[in-house]
Amino acid sequence: MLATQKFASRIVAGVLAGQNLTEALNKVWREDPSLLPRQKGAIQDVSYGTLRQLGLIESILKQLLQKPLHEPELKALLLVAIYQLQFSRSAPHAIVDHAVKVAMQTGAGHGKGLVNGVLRNFLRQKDDLFKMAQNSEYGQYSHPAWWISAMRKTYPKQWRNILLANNQHPPMTLRVNLNKTTSDAYIALLAQDEIAASSSDGLSIQLQNPVGVDRLPHFFDGWVSVQDLGAQYAARILDVADGQRVLDSCAAPGGKSGHILELAKVSLTAIDNDAARLRRVQENVDRLGQTANLQLGDASQPDTWWDGKQFDRILADVPCSATGVVRRHPDIKWLRRPEDFAGFARQQAQMLDALWPLVAPGGKLLYATCSVFAAENTEAASAFSARHANAERLPLPDFIPADGQLLPTPEHDGFFYALFAKTA
Repeated sequence: MLATQKFASRIVAGVLAGQNLTEALNKVWREDPSLLPRQKGAIQDVSYGTLRQLGLIESILKQLLQKPLHEPELKALLLVAIYQLQFSRSAPHAIVDHAVKVAMQTGAGHGKGLVNGVLRNFLRQKDDLFKMAQNSEYGQYSHPAWWISAMRKTYPKQWRNILLANNQHPPMTLRVNLNKTTSDAYIALLAQDEIAASSSDGLSIQLQNPVGVDRLPHFFDGWVSVQDLGAQYAARILDVADGQRVLDSCAAPGGKSGHILELAKVSLTAIDNDAARLRRVQENVDRLGQTANLQLGDASQPDTWWDGKQFDRILADVPCSATGVVRRHPDIKWLRRPEDFAGFARQQAQMLDALWPLVAPGGKLLYATCSVFAAENTEAASAFSARHANAERLPLPDFIPADGQLLPTPEHDGFFYALFAKTA
């Protein structure tokens, strides 16, 4: 537990200082390569949980401090320890004792008494502090005020459920490769290994509890892939058929590319502007026993990589705020700013306009984001239609809301889809 608190508080402090959560985690892994997998798992679990519930925990901590605490590492340690005391099953006395020991290693060690006093006061007043913290929307929903306001305005009926869903653990969902097995057959295989799972659509499987991929039968033979249900909809909406030329324009890490290849015998070109991430696409394609033309390139600059032959289908899974996948990346809540969305919208428009000439007449382009903000979704799709007279927006399949907006639920993350056909 000592290592968990030490490193989790360092990671949380890094994110609160503006660092990406993945970068903060990787920095710790590099600094201490001796950490065991179970230790890394515990550190990651506490770091993610603290950031998911940050508004609540900060509201509690504020009540316990006589004056603001301006030492980032000490504050992060208290946040982590309060999270553990409120949400973990570890013995409270052990959490407090280890936090005091970590405090002694922080700076000059003068935070020992503060940490001990704050945490013991928390234990004495736990229920009252929790109730008081939830009197504010920040404490109740653990999102920035501007985000809460935007959700209330955009989704007047669903905003509370969206915010609460963002604070939950995400489901682990599998995409079944129907060329190899069926959902029923694979669920039976999982049951043999005492892994509880279910399927609501016969195409995907949701695990009752997450497991490592090494525990999934025939995972490395391509029988299943780990992919959120909402993300699985992309390839199905794209409506690919044998013999088509298909482009996945922002392919990494390759989940959607792999799904496209499972659904039809197509000639797939997958591009990404990051060489390391493109290697992950190759690994995913190889695991499925498929082939694709992988190219390093920028989707907004096709002149640098395009061979001049138009595509029957293009998937434009564009860079976005990722506000629909917050429960998988809780740092997003605390790193995003309202002014970020205009920049994303400009980048998305540039990419769509660059890709549209690559669509063959009668072909289709699917615009996709993992966002819940209108500037990147409904507004962006409408603006694209207005700029291109030969872009006909098509109705979506019944498993997608008519407006294309999937909101976070216990079954899937938040995504947006808009499908366009080129009329001439």
